[in-house]
Amino acid sequence: MRYIPAERILGIDPGLALMGYGVVEVGADGPHALDYAVLTTPPGAPAGERLRSLYHGLISVIERYHPSEVAIELFVARNLRSALSVGQARGVAILAAAQKGLPTYDYTPSQVQRSVTYGRGRKEKWQIQEMVRLQLGLEQVPRPDDAADALAVALCHIRQVEATRLLSQTG
Repeated sequence: MRYIPAERILGIDPGLALMGYGVVEVGADGPHALDYAVLTTPPGAPAGERLRSLYHGLISVIERYHPSEVAIELFVARNLRSALSVGQARGVAILAAAQKGLPTYDYTPSQVQRSVTYGRGRKEKWQIQEMVRLQLGLEQVPRPDDAADALAVALCHIRQVEATRLLSQTG
């Protein structure tokens, strides 16, 4: 993988209770995880307070790592309540990136899965997480799951940019 134009990618797995993030740096020897974790919000707190907490947490991550691009996973809703809360958290992620002048890119869960596992078909969550571990040279599978998902989103973006670059060179 030769992706060089953007040195650091912030991947985000949006959620109101837990928002996973992963910062991946791409160098000559490939991608490396700089940081990954989750931002948490208090379960009983009003939505506005939770969203503010996520916003400030993301701004802190952006200011600490100075990513050049932000990749965000699109949420596929199973119920309306989940869709609304994840959509709100996703909006906060987009706002935080915009406030810092960073472009955002959206990827569906199936795009992320195919990109990270180099294939087609449905993969188990553990298979995706193991591929993230291997591709980033980590000793253990990233935990919690939301952080591993955010790293997978960042890797997906890196692959997408590299594929676009290669295609533009051939045409």
